[in-house]
Amino acid sequence: MRRYQKLSLAKLIAIPLLAFVFFSDFAIAQNYDSSSEISSPNLNISDEYKIGGFAVGTQAYTFNRFSVMEAIEKTAAAGGRVIELYPGHRFSPEDERPFNHESSDEMIQEVLAKLNEHNMKVVNFGVVALPDAETARSVFEFAQRLGVPAITSNPNTHEEMDFIEVLVKEFDIAMAIHNHPKPEGESDYRIWDPEHVLNLVKDRDHRLGSCADTGHWIRSGINPVDALKVLEGRVISLHLKDVDVFQRDAVDVIFGTGVGDVSGVLSELKRQNFAGHISIEYESNWYESVPEVAQNVGFIRGWAEQSK
Repeated sequence: MRRYQKLSLAKLIAIPLLAFVFFSDFAIAQNYDSSSEISSPNLNISDEYKIGGFAVGTQAYTFNRFSVMEAIEKTAAAGGRVIELYPGHRFSPEDERPFNHESSDEMIQEVLAKLNEHNMKVVNFGVVALPDAETARSVFEFAQRLGVPAITSNPNTHEEMDFIEVLVKEFDIAMAIHNHPKPEGESDYRIWDPEHVLNLVKDRDHRLGSCADTGHWIRSGINPVDALKVLEGRVISLHLKDVDVFQRDAVDVIFGTGVGDVSGVLSELKRQNFAGHISIEYESNWYESVPEVAQNVGFIRGWAEQSK
């Protein structure tokens, strides 16, 4: 297994600065309506974990070639302040056990200690399947022990939403529906479509909403800003991506260099008074991606500075 190499202090300082400069070359700050009265789901993440007004970090799947513990270290090295953990991630370089809703309290405490070491916060767990009420309850109980304000899952029907809504109310933990790309053939999978997601959550508890995967929207032929507008007031979290082309086989690229209109996405989030979290999910250069993730963090910081 490849050993994790810590970045030097000079590199840790240089990467965000380079990212800020990079931002100015590729992004144009966009105005937003600061008087907007839209009420978005609030995960109550304190300002100490925010960058440019957003809670910014990674979806740990970005570092799936490594372990949970290494993903925390790498997120911190890239400048992230929060992290979204995912089920089945190898626990540590020395421990091959998967981190999931069956993990022990001891494993949870080790994760929380590692986060505390880096002054980071875990804000979500997913994408995790909630196929039935019994399994869903065990996941919500795990999320409660982990201390996350939200779970990300992929319910596709109102029948699934019925028992999930009961648990959201009981545990006071939000549930965000994550979109994968539109299937190429006939399929019952419909949550690639923001209109279907809205249909699943409207008239339900306000803690039910969307985990907006902007790259997968593009792979489904959907403009991310348009999709966010459809889901206005129901956006809980993002798997924020930029991709190289507007088609199904698009490849993840550094923010501002692709067709994902990351500046427009951030402006729309501001307009909606977004109070969830942004998970940078960077699915490129798997073994050496910390500098690219750091540039993405820097892009968000630079956007915020230029949009004041």
